[in-house]
Amino acid sequence: CHQSAAKRRDWWCSRSQQTPATNTAHRNIETKLMTTPTPSSTHSSINSIRAAEPVGAYAHARRVGNLLFLAGVGPRVRGSKAIPGTVLDADGRVISYDIEAEIRSCFENVRLVLEEAGSSWDKIVDVTSYLTDLPRDFAIYNRTYAEFFPPGPTQPARTTLGITHLPQAGHSPIHFEVKVVAVV
Repeated sequence: CHQSAAKRRDWWCSRSQQTPATNTAHRNIETKLMTTPTPSSTHSSINSIRAAEPVGAYAHARRVGNLLFLAGVGPRVRGSKAIPGTVLDADGRVISYDIEAEIRSCFENVRLVLEEAGSSWDKIVDVTSYLTDLPRDFAIYNRTYAEFFPPGPTQPARTTLGITHLPQAGHSPIHFEVKVVAVV
């Protein structure tokens, strides 16, 4: 419904004082308000042809009005199962990983999705980052993040979370994922 909560509350409170004919008219208006599309109700899914493929059944992004919500973006390169900066042993176990390489690859994938959706890096308004080893990787993450988002009027809000695991997005688990909201 395109009414504010206060207007809806006032409408419901005043409704009990109306006649059945008036109540029917209000129900018709309410139904029209809830179902009539407006120019700002543009909804569409975006699937990039340049960023790494999603690892599940989801779109790269969803546009709602003038906002673009990106799904969690990992570090793979399109067409590859390798994780940039990750070294595996003969059995496929992680020997080492380069968090900076993963971050840079994630940010590149974000840039590709934004561009294909008609947005750009400077239109990002919110960033949520996930790291699997926050104590080990936070300083590198913070330094790298600052390169991509220097202080200024377009610097987005940011949330950084240390989590236990991220999905295996190729030949090995990933150690960094980012989710953004941008204006289109």
